[in-house]
Amino acid sequence: MFKEFRQFALRGNVIDLAIGVIVGAAFTSIVNSLVKDIITPPLGLITGGLDFTNIFIVLKGDTYATLADAAKAGAVTLNVGIFLNALISFLIVAFVLFLIVRSVNRLFAKKAEPAAPAAPPEDVMLLREIRDLLKQKA
Repeated sequence: MFKEFRQFALRGNVIDLAIGVIVGAAFTSIVNSLVKDIITPPLGLITGGLDFTNIFIVLKGDTYATLADAAKAGAVTLNVGIFLNALISFLIVAFVLFLIVRSVNRLFAKKAEPAAPAAPPEDVMLLREIRDLLKQKA
């Protein structure tokens, strides 16, 4: 059983997956900073200075100015702004991964050599022979 597990764990795909998870975890902090520090401020400026993190709906409790105030008071909230930030982060990560995979595929993809024309089917060959024979008789 140990030998089987070792063969499974040391396959190239499993190691590649582990490396991908580790790099992805490190990449998360970069993407979070990109969203928080680069993407969200211009979007907030476009929307009139709206801070996405403070977009929330109070389900139970009084009205609060910020999400932090609502959390301190123990109010039940729907944190729409935090969800929007997570959605933006996901879209950025998905797009960056798409660009990376696309670039790697283009880099390592072998250019397809033009295939030789396939031989015509036997019935077509037979019809051509008949045609040629008819031309010879005429």
